[in-house]
Amino acid sequence: MAADGSGRSGGADPNGGSGQRIGSDRPSPAPLVEPVPGAPAAVADLGDETGLLVADYHAGIEAGLRYERGVELDSAGEERRERVLDLLARTGADRLVVLGDLAHRVGGAGDAETAEIDALLSAVGVPVTLVIGNHDAGIAEAFEDRVDVTPAGGARLGDVGVLHGHTWPAPEVLGADVICMGHEHVAVKLEDAVGGARAEKAWLRGSLAPAAFDGEVDLDAAGVDWREPELVVFPAFNDRSGGTWVNVEGQGFLAPFLPAGFTEGEAYLLDGTRLGDYRRI
Repeated sequence: MAADGSGRSGGADPNGGSGQRIGSDRPSPAPLVEPVPGAPAAVADLGDETGLLVADYHAGIEAGLRYERGVELDSAGEERRERVLDLLARTGADRLVVLGDLAHRVGGAGDAETAEIDALLSAVGVPVTLVIGNHDAGIAEAFEDRVDVTPAGGARLGDVGVLHGHTWPAPEVLGADVICMGHEHVAVKLEDAVGGARAEKAWLRGSLAPAAFDGEVDLDAAGVDWREPELVVFPAFNDRSGGTWVNVEGQGFLAPFLPAGFTEGEAYLLDGTRLGDYRRI
């Protein structure tokens, strides 16, 4: 998905690179959520701030893998932190928003997780919002004076809704124009002409279907208007957290409202390549 949200990975801008519509003297409106080319991150217009959004950071994952699977890996915490700092510098964002799973271990962060998160928060130099995920037990209490924490159902930041995706969204989230979530660790399996295969991180974007929330989220009672929002499902920021091959049979979604919530859904690689309907890749 290109930085302009068009799905183009290159080539001439049909508007001449001017940011204006053909035949119009007025600039095209900027997208609310714009992926950073080549990175599992996006820039979002949050109203009075510009946010850098990432999902599934999984600080301290190496300690978790050692405990869970007996896998010994050197920590990549410094590399993860430097990637965030580089993205903040490149984008000029005013706020870092983590769409859940800032930490890794489900039962509560251990020393490795808290040390990595402490180093990250000390380095970023901007306010941080954490959208609580299923791996974030205890993080709000441990860093309550350093992180703005949303409820598990997410929140509205301007016209952008944010949630992790492990539970049903709050009504206010569904009243946004664009909804951003993580949790799925989106990836696609790509095969070449000779039978070789590889997995690639990917984005999913598509219109959200209101019927998926019937009986679970009461928009009328909350006084929330449905704006036919676009759903943007983020790839995982952490390179060691695995992924769900959304185009492979048997690898289902994790969110309770997916795939029913997609009226349509298209996949894009990090470099902007548009793959089309994720079910037909």
